[in-house]
Amino acid sequence: MSLMEQLTLTTPALLFSAISLIMLAYTNRFLAYAATIRSLHDKYMENKDSVLIAQIENIKKRLYLTRSMQILGISSLLLCVLTMFLIYIEQQYIAIWVFGLALILLIMSLAYLIIEIQISVKALEHHISDIEKG
Repeated sequence: MSLMEQLTLTTPALLFSAISLIMLAYTNRFLAYAATIRSLHDKYMENKDSVLIAQIENIKKRLYLTRSMQILGISSLLLCVLTMFLIYIEQQYIAIWVFGLALILLIMSLAYLIIEIQISVKALEHHISDIEKG
């Protein structure tokens, strides 16, 4: 069995549930950031504190990373659907390359998630150190 015969409709379909769950997690992060940004905005309007500006910059960076994660994840899902269509119309060779690109986009999305988590942990560590200092 050649490489082209191994890629069936079920192969890209397996990623549907995984990508859907990842997108749900990304959306929840996005909504949490939106709520945090609104809260920080209100606090900043009351008190133009430099600490709030640093927090806003941090959350802005995380928000843009989350947007990139979402775009890459959606693009991966879109390419999985395209792969299924290409398999359906018996364009196996193209389907293999499109599916490979879908996997690369998913890998990039997850890599951005790692970066975003590291930034989030650093922000939380800053809050913890403030508490520990008293």
